[in-house]
Formats: sequence, structure tokens, C-alpha cells
Amino acid sequence: MPAKSNPYSRLALRVTTLLFPPYALVLLWSSPASLGRKLLGSVGILLFCLPYAALFVFLLVRFGGLQIEWRGGYIPALTWQPTAPDFDELERSRAQQAAPSSAKLSLAAGTGYWTGFRGPQRDGHYQEQPILTNWPASGLRELWRQPCGGGYASFAIAQGLAFTIEQRRQQEVVVAYHVETGHEVWTHGWDAHFTESMGGDGPRATPAYDAGKLYAVGATGELRCLNADDGELLWAKNILTENNSSVPIYGVSASPLIVDEKLLVLTGGERPGEVVCYDKQDGRKLWSSARENTGYASPMVIELAGERQLLVSLATNTVGLRLDDGAVRWRFPWQVQNNQLPIAQPVIIASNRFVLSAGYFTGSAAFEVSETAGEFGVQELWRNKHMKNKFSTSVAWDGFVYGLDENILVCLDARTGERRWKDGRYGHGQLLLASGHLVILSGDGHLALVRATPGRHEEIARFPAIRGKTWNHPAISQGRLLVRNGAEMACFDLTAGADGNRQASVH
Repeated sequence: MPAKSNPYSRLALRVTTLLFPPYALVLLWSSPASLGRKLLGSVGILLFCLPYAALFVFLLVRFGGLQIEWRGGYIPALTWQPTAPDFDELERSRAQQAAPSSAKLSLAAGTGYWTGFRGPQRDGHYQEQPILTNWPASGLRELWRQPCGGGYASFAIAQGLAFTIEQRRQQEVVVAYHVETGHEVWTHGWDAHFTESMGGDGPRATPAYDAGKLYAVGATGELRCLNADDGELLWAKNILTENNSSVPIYGVSASPLIVDEKLLVLTGGERPGEVVCYDKQDGRKLWSSARENTGYASPMVIELAGERQLLVSLATNTVGLRLDDGAVRWRFPWQVQNNQLPIAQPVIIASNRFVLSAGYFTGSAAFEVSETAGEFGVQELWRNKHMKNKFSTSVAWDGFVYGLDENILVCLDARTGERRWKDGRYGHGQLLLASGHLVILSGDGHLALVRATPGRHEEIARFPAIRGKTWNHPAISQGRLLVRNGAEMACFDLTAGADGNRQASVH
């Protein structure tokens, strides 16, 4: 006769399985139940576990120091060490520095190659000199590293100085660094603190250098023209206030563009924005055009179908504008899905062709601009989902387009849109092209070198460069590779023939 079960034991078992579902899962799989019942029971228990897991995470976030950080994907990361500036460490670092007297003499006054966002043509190409393409396993030779302020700007480099804009406590600060040593040469700041829960804090737009002057715009629209030698303020205005616009959801992100005597900026927010042209010498407004929400992609000047035009991606259209007066020469519908706005730059693939790409399940498309008797037209050549540039922009090389499909590197045939390969995970990082290779700054701060070839994905080297979430574009000038994020910055030697095994950090 079987022994009667103890009612207290049954009660204890029920309480245990209620409070500790994983234990119930072990009991279920050790029981003689059928496989189907086990699977169904497992699914049920796992679903039952979800509220417990959510509660556990909530308690860690609320009381245990765990933090949420958006790194570009659709699911946030949980981390104990989010990427954020340590202002105390930053201030100690700068207090220890003595600005070198040779800072202004490193290059002849007024010279510069990488003078703005993504290089001379805003196409991500570095062609000043060959780079080192046989990186050692230990990584490139480090010249210096140090803490920096917050934000997502890159560098403009000229006169031996690297210019960027950072969030330092409650100010947006334009900073000039000595390229060879990293020493801070001058700063110019104003009260402003843009913050946004998903995108993060701080200014976004890379400054632009031209003829001894620096042009910088903050996340809330503050535009400053500064003397590049010493940071002296020459003129200032707020482009949003002046043009009756508002701060975009993710802040003003388009970098200013200098074309001849013109300074071009984008405004936009909940109220429609504009492409605005100022006189670069005194800030006098010359014209405005394309009254539409302008998004986050920076304007570019290119020659299309024989005419030099301003190429701009707006909220619902990409347009070509005449430089003299901003007149719309052509427009074509292009809209990012899920009510998002353009971030990636257009990629020029021929004298009259370009590619647009966007994340949020949008994909890529190629367009051709033509001209007949002074009238311009545009037609779509191909469209697919093979390349979805979210925060980064692709580069074109030798008939192919290389870029990040969300976080995986892809090679497309520029003529047909056919995908040649998809391989290698680099997070939501950024890439440049130099000496037939892709220099990739990954979303976690690693630097990688990949051969730009349609045959296959060929990663030559990868090493950790800076720590934390990294969305900032790298910059290269005279073989110096500068990288930064919202907490740290560093400089590496990319010159051909550099001794990569010799580490020479300067602090």
C-alpha cells in the first residue's frame, strides 16, 4: 500500500515552484511526463519567469547601480559603467597640462586637409598620404590618450590643431587640441546642456575650419565663429531662434559647411526647418531655402550633371539646391520609415549618381540626376534592403559601396545594388576609406582595418582603442588617426612604415 504524501510537503513544493520557477523547471524535466508536456510546461514556466526577471532588473536599476544605455540597436544594453564623461578626472587632466609653445607652429598658418566632417569632400575618403596597412596584432602605435567631455562630434584638423566640441558640465565647449601631444591649447564655451534619453547628452555637430577661422554649432543651435589660433569670438548667433525653428528631438546634428564665401547650416525641429546660408565673414544671412524638417544629415556640395549644387536630405525629400540663391534644382521623395529622419550622408558613386541609405528597416536606393536644356530631373535606379545605414555613412570605392547594415559590414555593387558579401560585426560604428582599406571605429571603441574588396570580407586587424559606446566619426590628418567618444579620446600613428610595436603614450 503506497504511503500517503505529506500535505505540508505538497504545500512547500507549491510555494517553491511559485516563488522559484527555475526550480520548477528542473522538477518538470526530471519527472516522467512526455516530451510534449515538458516543452509546453517549460515555455509556460519561462513566460512565468519574465515578470520575476523584469522585477529583478528594475530593482538593480533602481537601487543597485545598474544603468540602461542605448547603443544603437532596438534593445538597450544593461551596464554598470555607461559611457559618460568624468568631469573631475577631465579637469585634473587639463590642470596638469602645460600648453606647448610650439602648438601654433606645427603647421604653416592657415593650412589643413581634414577641415570638417568626414574629410575634405565629406565622403569619408582620406587621400593626403598612404597609411599603414599591415597593422600589428598589438594595435597601432598610440601617441596619446586622455579623458574628454561628452557628445558625438568628430574633429576638424588644421594648423597642427584638432578642433571638436564637448559637453563639460553645464556648458558646450569648443576645444582646440595640439595634434601631436593632445594638450589643450584653448577653449571657448557657453551655457547649454542638451539631453535626450535615447540619443544621449551633449553637442553632435563637428566644427568646420576655413582660412584661420573655426565655425561650430551646438545642439541647441548656438553658432559661433572663432579665431582658430586662440579661440577669440568673432561673431555669434542662434540659428534656431533667428529662423523661428525649434530644437530637433535629437539636437542640432548637421555640421556647418563652408563653400567659397558661404556658411551653410540646417535648422529644424517640431517647427519646419530650413537650409540657411550666411556670409562666413560676418554672419549676415544671405538666403534660406527648402522649408521642411531637415533631419540630421549634413549638407554636401558636389557637382551633379555638370552643375555644382548643394545636396541635402530632408525629412521627405532629397534635394539639389543652387548655391547662389538656394533655388531648388530638383527633388526626389526619400523618407526614412517609422517617422524617423535622415542621418546618413548621401554617397556619391558617379558624376551624376548617388546612393541614399537609412536604418529603421528603410534600406538603400540609388538615384541618377540628368540635365536637359537647363532643367534637371532625377530617377531611381535601384532600391533594396541590403544596406541600412543607421548612424553611420557608407563609402564608395572602385565601383562598390561599403558600409554598415545596422551593425554588420556589407559590400554592394554600386551599379546594380547587388550584395556581394555581408560579414563582420562592428556595432553602430563609423568607417573611413584610406589606401584601399576601410578604417572602422566600432560601436564599442575598437579600431579595425578591413580590405576594401568585393571578393570577400577580409579583416586584417582589430584592437581596443577607446572604452565605451562610440558613435563619433574618426578623423585622419598627416597620418594621425584621432578617435573619441563621450568620455575618452586618443591619437594613433597611421603613417606608412610606422613601427606599430613601439608604444609611446604621452600624458
